[in-house]
Amino acid sequence: MVTIDKKLLEILVCPVSKKSLKLNEETNELVCEESGLAYPIKDGIPVMLPEKARKI
Repeated sequence: MVTIDKKLLEILVCPVSKKSLKLNEETNELVCEESGLAYPIKDGIPVMLPEKARKI
């Protein structure tokens, strides 16, 4: 399980919808319900590229 800084999570937004993200610890992803995308976290670093996100 990778932890992500809570302050970083507060300022990160979805690049598509500009809405806040929620950490899903089970899948190790940052999820945006507005855009329906889940951004992976690789080696503790969020990959905030829409083309790398998984559709949910």
